[in-house]
Amino acid sequence: MLKSKIQSLERISSSSSVVFKILKSRNIATTTGSTSSSGVPKEKVDCVVIGAGVVGLAVARELTLKGREVLVLESASTFGTGISSRNSEVIHAGIYYPPNSLKGEAENHGATFSYNTTVIGGHIEENRLSLHISETKHLENWNGKFPLQPEMVLIPKLVVNSAGLSAPVLAKRFDGLRSAVIPPTYYARGCYFTLSNTTICPFKHLIYPIPEDGGLGVHVTLDLNGQVKFGPNVEWIDGIDDVSSFLNKFDYSVCTNRAKLFYPEIRKYYPNLKDGSLDPGYAGIRPKLSGPRQSPVDFVIQGEDIHGITGLVNLFGIESPGLTSSMGVAEHIATRFFRC
Repeated sequence: MLKSKIQSLERISSSSSVVFKILKSRNIATTTGSTSSSGVPKEKVDCVVIGAGVVGLAVARELTLKGREVLVLESASTFGTGISSRNSEVIHAGIYYPPNSLKGEAENHGATFSYNTTVIGGHIEENRLSLHISETKHLENWNGKFPLQPEMVLIPKLVVNSAGLSAPVLAKRFDGLRSAVIPPTYYARGCYFTLSNTTICPFKHLIYPIPEDGGLGVHVTLDLNGQVKFGPNVEWIDGIDDVSSFLNKFDYSVCTNRAKLFYPEIRKYYPNLKDGSLDPGYAGIRPKLSGPRQSPVDFVIQGEDIHGITGLVNLFGIESPGLTSSMGVAEHIATRFFRC
């Protein structure tokens, strides 16, 4: 199994040589070892978490609290720039998802955690959690057909694939992972518009309409600055190839003319909305495991019992309520999958 672990990490490095570039950091590797036959250095580490979104960082935090050395790998220029920064900023109450599902259990755990926890500041203590980032410019012209040479091979006890939109594509590049265990993936864009032309906020609380196909409907949220936001809607995206998904080449623009689709939806619960009151906000992409007119499905957290590869955990379809569920998902992974 050790050989299969090494092969898997070589494939990760090969598919993302510069995206997931590893920089040496003090006290990170349990052993700084040897080099591979190709002269590439190899290092051992307890855990590698791929993806520095809210779920990936929650997993890294939980593993670190259990005394593990953790490397977090991220392809963007900083953390939390993907799905994590493009949501409704809402702590879900647990009313939409079955209580015996991963979504329901993790959501309830996260909601309870958030309302019983005080945030007094942010600080990463030295050597407790190491976040490594790098540029992606060398992959801009990569066609995905030929492997890139790795700069380092990591040999961890646990790999958590929390790459969000890129998780299924990344999973395809793990040696020994059967394609049959990777669920079909669908992408749905959700746009937000903000309320303008008003000096007094017409809302005192959130408003959620009846859920629609693929989402919870165009709802009202109030951010920490008191700004009124409407959204997200659901726009299914076709024709996304593996390279585009891997490099997060999605269209996040919000065209003004999309507002015409929002006005009738908002007026179902806010009939006084005036024409011209909506300004384009931002957009996000949902990594969905069910397509148009299909029943919603649960989060997928795959371990060795599903795919047969020791030390690998894949996270698929972590969409809403992923923000609320992140702490519950992290606890589930740290408790169930890290045994040594």
